[in-house]
Amino acid sequence: MVIKLQPNHRTWMGAIGIGLGVSVLTAIIMVTLLKTGVSPFPKPPSLAFAETVLGRDLPLPVGLLFHTAYVTFWSVVFVQVFPKRGFWPAMMLAGGLWIVILVVFFPLIGWGVAGLLVSPKLIPASFVPHVLFGLFLWALEQYVPRRSPTGGKG
Repeated sequence: MVIKLQPNHRTWMGAIGIGLGVSVLTAIIMVTLLKTGVSPFPKPPSLAFAETVLGRDLPLPVGLLFHTAYVTFWSVVFVQVFPKRGFWPAMMLAGGLWIVILVVFFPLIGWGVAGLLVSPKLIPASFVPHVLFGLFLWALEQYVPRRSPTGGKG
């Protein structure tokens, strides 16, 4: 079976730029919600993951670096590898990553499956940033200018 990719006329640097944009936009919203007490998370999941991996307490910027690497990686995969790019594929990726955080990352960082050892509120609270990820990824992939097939902007 051969999957034909839709040409996107986007450089790898352009794909990384989209990933960084998605990362910054989602981080601004999530850190704001955390700092204002709206978020039920005890700490950002990316920070909890970094602390688990490195085995010690870390400052928020380290968690944001882990967040940036993760979000940028999946954004680049979407932009450069997905055979179809659009609203629904972006939302499907977001939904798949949401399931992964519920059944892999939360247990790994000690919050239990779906974060239930912390609070059932983590289920919808983790859904929201994934929806935002999908929306921002779709919007930036669609509306950030691409190179034309001849090499210029288009």
